[in-house]
Amino acid sequence: MRICLLALLLPLAACQSVSTAPPLPIWQSPDGRDHAELGVIRDLNSGAQLTPAQLLDRLAAAPRVLVGEQHDNPDHHALELWLARALAARRPQGSVLLEMLNPDQQARVTAAQAQSAAGEPAADQYQALAWQRGWDWSLYGPLVTWLVRQPAPLFAANLDRAEIISVYRSRPTLTGPASTAAPVQAALQADIRQSHCGLLPDSQIPAMLAVQQQRDRRMAERLSQAPQPALLFAGGFHVRRDLGVPLHLQDLGAGQGAQVLMLVEVGGAVGKAQADYVWYTPALPAQDHCAELRGKR
Repeated sequence: MRICLLALLLPLAACQSVSTAPPLPIWQSPDGRDHAELGVIRDLNSGAQLTPAQLLDRLAAAPRVLVGEQHDNPDHHALELWLARALAARRPQGSVLLEMLNPDQQARVTAAQAQSAAGEPAADQYQALAWQRGWDWSLYGPLVTWLVRQPAPLFAANLDRAEIISVYRSRPTLTGPASTAAPVQAALQADIRQSHCGLLPDSQIPAMLAVQQQRDRRMAERLSQAPQPALLFAGGFHVRRDLGVPLHLQDLGAGQGAQVLMLVEVGGAVGKAQADYVWYTPALPAQDHCAELRGKR
C-alpha cells in the first residue's frame, strides 16, 4: 500500500498519481487551425473528450491497437511517432506492424533491426529497407527510422505485389461471417467506385474488392500472430471497425480487446461503428483528385 506522507496536510486527491503525456508535436497542415474540434480526442462510445494522457492510458491497456491515418497528412505521421514513443514509455511494446511494408522487405527490416541492436545502424535506412517510393519517405522516414532502432520487432503487414496480382486474377474465397456479410461487401464496393471517381468498369469491381479484403485479411493475420501488445499503423479505411481489419480479426477469433484510433482531419465524420477513438487534426488544402484523374483520360 502506498502511503502519502502529506495525508494530514493535503486533500486525498493530492496523493493520487496523475498520468501525464509527453509534449505533442506542433501542427503542420495549413487548414482548420481555427476549427472548434482541432486537437480534440473523443471516446466515440461515450462521447467523452479525452486528454492525450487519458488516451494513452486506454491504449496502453489494449492487447492490439490499430491506428488509422490519412497517408499524405504530415500531422498524422507526427502523431504516430508520438504515439509509438509514448506507448513504449508506458509499457514494453510487443511488436509494431506497418501497412507500408511488404513481406519481401521483411528480411531487410529484421537485418536492419539487428544492426541497430548491435550498435551499427545503417546510414541510409531508405536503401537498407528497400523502401517503396509510393510511400513518401519524408513523411514515413522519422517513424520508421525510430521503429527500426527499437527492441520491439517491426513487421510487414501487407501483400507483395505478386500476391496482389494473383488475387486480382483468381479472387480467392474469403471465409468468415463478419467480413463476408453482404452489407460489408456492398459498402466496400461503393467505396471502390467512389475512390476511382466512377471511372472503374463494373467488371473490375469484384477483383478490386478481393484485393482490398485480402489486404485487410493479411493485416489481421499478421496482427493476430504478432507478439502483444501489438500496434498497427495503416490507412484509415483499413482499420475501420465496420469494414476493415477488425472484422477479419473477429473472423480469426482475435478481435477481443482490440482498440481502434482514427486520425481524422477536422470536418471529417467518424462514428462509433467505425472506431473507438478519434483525434482531430488540421487538414490539407482540398484537392479535386477526380478532376485530375479525368483530365488524364
